[in-house]
Amino acid sequence: MKEAQLYEELSNGVVKCTACPRRCRISPGLWGACGIRWNIDGKLYLMNYGRVIAAHIDPIEKKPLYHFNPGSAVFSIATTGCSWFCQYCQNADISQRRRVEGFEVTPQLLVDLAAAYGAHGFAYTYNEPTIFMEFARDVGILSHERGLFNSFVSNGYMTDEAISMAAQFLDAITVDLKGNASEKFLRRYVGVPSPEPIFAALRELKRKGIYVEVTDLVVPRVGDDLSDARRVARWIVDELGPETPVHFLRFHPDYKMLDIPPTPVETLEKHAEVAREEGLLYVYIGNVPGHELENTHCPSCGRVVIRRRGFELLEWNIEDGKCKYCGAKIHLRGELKPTWSEDRFMQVPIHLFSNYTEVKLSDVKGMRLPGEEAPQL
Repeated sequence: MKEAQLYEELSNGVVKCTACPRRCRISPGLWGACGIRWNIDGKLYLMNYGRVIAAHIDPIEKKPLYHFNPGSAVFSIATTGCSWFCQYCQNADISQRRRVEGFEVTPQLLVDLAAAYGAHGFAYTYNEPTIFMEFARDVGILSHERGLFNSFVSNGYMTDEAISMAAQFLDAITVDLKGNASEKFLRRYVGVPSPEPIFAALRELKRKGIYVEVTDLVVPRVGDDLSDARRVARWIVDELGPETPVHFLRFHPDYKMLDIPPTPVETLEKHAEVAREEGLLYVYIGNVPGHELENTHCPSCGRVVIRRRGFELLEWNIEDGKCKYCGAKIHLRGELKPTWSEDRFMQVPIHLFSNYTEVKLSDVKGMRLPGEEAPQL
């Protein structure tokens, strides 16, 4: 554990956490809604600092980040706890766990591991990274020194104070709206009173220069209203820009929502149509491998400039940042990475390294990415 920075001291030993818009007021001996920020003797402590519950190498397309350093391999880490209580969470075993658990590591160890595995950057994911912002910041600053980028997979439920800290190290973020950001849906199935803090955070993230993509989990019956989708799409065009990639994700039953069926593909297609009507240039459908809207189409000529299947890149038709067919600009941040054609899935046995103070390439021999050069494009 380590003393947090995102908090204020109040009277009688009470503290106010400023990591998320709940701004929990926490008395001594108690903890915030996330389960990992505890008041000990009038000080707020991040109890999961240096405790990693999951570690994997993933394709960046899994986050999903489609327009940020495509083809890269990211070192993905998570802790326990979360600021939301999503009843459909596919990672509920770690995000909704209210015991502080995980393998003990240092920020330096994680950065050494990421470099040894040949990762291009970090993704703080699987649970909400805002709640362990101070830990992510310490990892992120060290990772920048090694030439690695940092990305969040987040619910976007962040305060200005948290975003100011994130701006010290964060390069990109996927903000995952739920149920078309319907207030009714969020209150009933997520446990937050309003989507407004998310939209405020998106504005501030954009203002800080952090690259943003938006996802929207479309939940049939209870979170798939097309008028809500149109409202969100219009807001993104006006506030973030029409070039902002937006992904409509297929819901599948999980955790406490096993009675809701998977989202019909037709529903996702209608959402994509509405988003394009509102002026969004890059609209995707996620969790439907092989669908045409996994691909990136040139906004000018409509040809496929990046072909995908699931998290694989199959085809790259961009030259000098432009469509090779018509020369129109394709909005990307970063560059295509050499691992784009490789298998970028790998579990990191973090428990084997939790007692290490230094990691060498020989320690991960046989567990590294192939690292072959990409074919000539």
